[in-house]
Amino acid sequence: MKKRYIIYAVLALGFAYLVYYRINANKKLEGKGGAGSAQGKGATKGGGAGAPLAVDGIVVKPRSFNADLEVTGAIEANESVVLKSEVSGLVTGIYFTEGTNVTKGSVLVKVNAQDVQAQLQEALTKQKLSGTNENRAKQLLEKGAISQEEYDTSLADLRSLQAQSQLIRAQLAKTTIRAPFSGRIGLRNISSGTYLTPATVIANLVSTNPVKVTFAVPEKYAGQIKMGSAISFTTDGSSKQHTGKIYAIESGINAATRTLQIRALAPNADNALLPGSFAKIKLALNTTPNAILIPNSAIIPVLNGKIVYVQKNGKAQETKVEAGTRTDEDIVITSGLKAGDTVLTTGAMALKKDAPVKVHLVKE
Repeated sequence: MKKRYIIYAVLALGFAYLVYYRINANKKLEGKGGAGSAQGKGATKGGGAGAPLAVDGIVVKPRSFNADLEVTGAIEANESVVLKSEVSGLVTGIYFTEGTNVTKGSVLVKVNAQDVQAQLQEALTKQKLSGTNENRAKQLLEKGAISQEEYDTSLADLRSLQAQSQLIRAQLAKTTIRAPFSGRIGLRNISSGTYLTPATVIANLVSTNPVKVTFAVPEKYAGQIKMGSAISFTTDGSSKQHTGKIYAIESGINAATRTLQIRALAPNADNALLPGSFAKIKLALNTTPNAILIPNSAIIPVLNGKIVYVQKNGKAQETKVEAGTRTDEDIVITSGLKAGDTVLTTGAMALKKDAPVKVHLVKE
């Protein structure tokens, strides 16, 4: 029994100690909180809301702005053709070297034409005989020995044979394949002795000086595109800047993509631009003489538009703005700012209205 009472007594004393310890700990916490509160009240009473936030800023200065549109496009040959034969036959001669330049009208390939030449000789012989008969009939008609109808028949025979000879000459000309324009010929797909048909591809011929640059711009920029406008572009694998001029604009907007197709011509004397290449194009749209530009980092999207923070009397103030063209670094402000305003460019997420700021002006 005594042991049980001793255990109860020990438990009671332990519980009483815990209660005492907890009360003292709470009093200490309240004392610290009161001191902090009093200190805060003292700071407020002194008028200091905390140290100013250090931020970067710029002074707005109007400057000339060139609105450039960057799009992608493709390099195309100025002229391009797949060489084929109009007639069937064995290839008797190949007169070009792969990958070289050829001039307009030069002979590229010849097809066996012996049967056509024989047909032509036969036709010419018949034409000569018919011509003799027509001349004789004409003399007889003048003497009244034959009727006009008989002479007309003789003349018709002659003209029919002349037409037949011309047709055979045309067929003979088709056995010689010539370059339709000056350009560079590609890899050939035939050899001497190949049986050529109208479906057989001989080679590709392209004219690449100048080259065409084909691209599309969004519909909203269609009204700013002018004939003769200059473009600049680069291609993959080369940092060299090329230039060209717009020479053709599609007559309407593509309903599927809502874009306007455009073509420009670019000189290519060194043949550095290859048809099919990908092009990154920059097109100058217009120039604004007194544009207000600020860094993209200064813009803060909000529910109803965009705002920026400006510094007034040492404090940050919200200003709603309307923006226009954006570049990689800057954005054009169309309303909401004026020359001389100090726009805060850093610390946007930490800024609040009327927050004290210390601005470090950054030179543009």
